[in-house]
Amino acid sequence: MDLSGRTQLILTGPDRVRYLNGQVTSDVRKLQIGQTQPACVTTAKGKLCGEIVITAHEDVLFVDAEGSSRETLLARLERYIVADDVEIRDATEEYALLHYIATEPPPAAAATGRIVPARRFGRDGWDLRIRRADLEKAPETFKAGVEVDPTLAELLRIEAGVPRWGYELDENTLPPEAGLDQTHVDYHKGCYIGQEVISRLRSVGHVNRQLTGFVAQGDTPLTAGLRLFASAGDSAPIGLLTSPAYSFALEKPIALGYLKRGSPTGALLARPEGANGPDAVVTARTLPFVP
Repeated sequence: MDLSGRTQLILTGPDRVRYLNGQVTSDVRKLQIGQTQPACVTTAKGKLCGEIVITAHEDVLFVDAEGSSRETLLARLERYIVADDVEIRDATEEYALLHYIATEPPPAAAATGRIVPARRFGRDGWDLRIRRADLEKAPETFKAGVEVDPTLAELLRIEAGVPRWGYELDENTLPPEAGLDQTHVDYHKGCYIGQEVISRLRSVGHVNRQLTGFVAQGDTPLTAGLRLFASAGDSAPIGLLTSPAYSFALEKPIALGYLKRGSPTGALLARPEGANGPDAVVTARTLPFVP
C-alpha cells in the first residue's frame, strides 16, 4: 500500500523522546529503535487532536498521521515547545511511505535498512519510509507484489474495525469512544496533556457512545450518515453509521459507526436524516468483523 499521502513529521534533538512523551497517550520511552507505536494527541479536555503512528530510528522520531491533519497536527505539537531541545519539521514532501502486508519484509525493501514492523489495517506488516527521489529512481523495486488500491485498503480497514481520522475520529472524539484506549493509551506512564480526563474515564468505566460494527440484514447497501433507531416510531437516534463497505468475507453490507451506551443491539433501523422511506435493518456486532 502506498501511504505517502499521510502527514509525515520528523522530530530531532536530544529532548525529542522526553518532549513527545509529554504530548501523546503512549509511552514513547518504551519505543526501541526500529519499532513503531500508535498513539493519540489530545487536548487538555482529552479530545483528539490527531491519531498517529510513531517510528523510532537511531537519531530521529517520525510521526505519521492522516493527510488532512497536516497543518493542525504540526501546529499542535509545536505549541508546547518551550525550553525543550527539539525540532519538528514537516517531511511529507520529502518521504514516501510504503506499507507491506506480509509475514516477512520484501528483500529489496529490507535491504534499505529502513523497514520496520508495523500493524496497520488490523494485520501484521512492514513500513518502509524512503526518500521520494530514491523511490522514483526504481519504483518497480519497492512496489513489488500486488498493490492494494485505496478502495480495497478501505475495506480491509473497515473489516478490521480500525477507526480513521475524518470518519470515526475528529476533534470531538474521546479515545475510549473509538476503542483507542486498548491500543493507543498507556495508563501507567507519566503526565501528558489530557491524561487527567482519559484516566478519569477509565475509573468511571464507560463513555456515552462506543465504536461498533453493523451488519445489514438484507442486501441494501449502507451509506455514511445513516442514523440508527431502535424502532420505527422513535424520533431520537441512538447511533450513526460512519464508514460503509461491502464485505466479501461476510457477503454482506457492513459499516462502522457509533452506538449510544445502553442501546439495544438487535435489529436496528437505519435511515437518512429527514427521510420517510423504507429503512435499512442492521444488527450491531463486536469488532473486528473479520479476525
